[in-house]
Amino acid sequence: MIFDHVSLPVSNFKKSKAFYVAVLAPLGIGIQYEESAEVTGTTDFVGFGSDDGPEFWIGGLMKTERHMTHIAFRAKDRKTVDAFHAIALAAGGTDNGAPGLRPHYGEHYYGAFILDPDGINIEAVCHTAET
Repeated sequence: MIFDHVSLPVSNFKKSKAFYVAVLAPLGIGIQYEESAEVTGTTDFVGFGSDDGPEFWIGGLMKTERHMTHIAFRAKDRKTVDAFHAIALAAGGTDNGAPGLRPHYGEHYYGAFILDPDGINIEAVCHTAET
C-alpha cells in the first residue's frame, strides 16, 4: 500500500459528511475520528475508515493560504520518514512539520509534513513502535 491516508477539501462540510456517511456505509467504511474547528484551529475534519483506522478524510475549506488537499505516503520506518523530509526540503519543498511523534493521531504515529511546489501538504508516516 502506497497511501496511508488522503484528505480532500469540501465546500459544505455538514452536507459532505452526511453524503460520505451514507455512501461509504455499504462498503463497511464509517467514521473513525473527528476533530472540530475549535480543536484544529482551522476547520472541522472527519476521518473515515474500517478496522485499520481512518484512511479517507474530508474537511471544510480553510480560510488561509494553505492548501487543504493532503496525501500521506506510508513509510516502512522512522528513518524513512526522516529521509523523506530531508530530501523533500533539498528538492524545493517547504517544511510544514518536522519529523516526530504525533501521539494525538496515534500512540506510535511518526510523521513529517512538506508543502510541495503547489502548496499541497504531503506527508510520510509510519506507525511502528521503534525508538
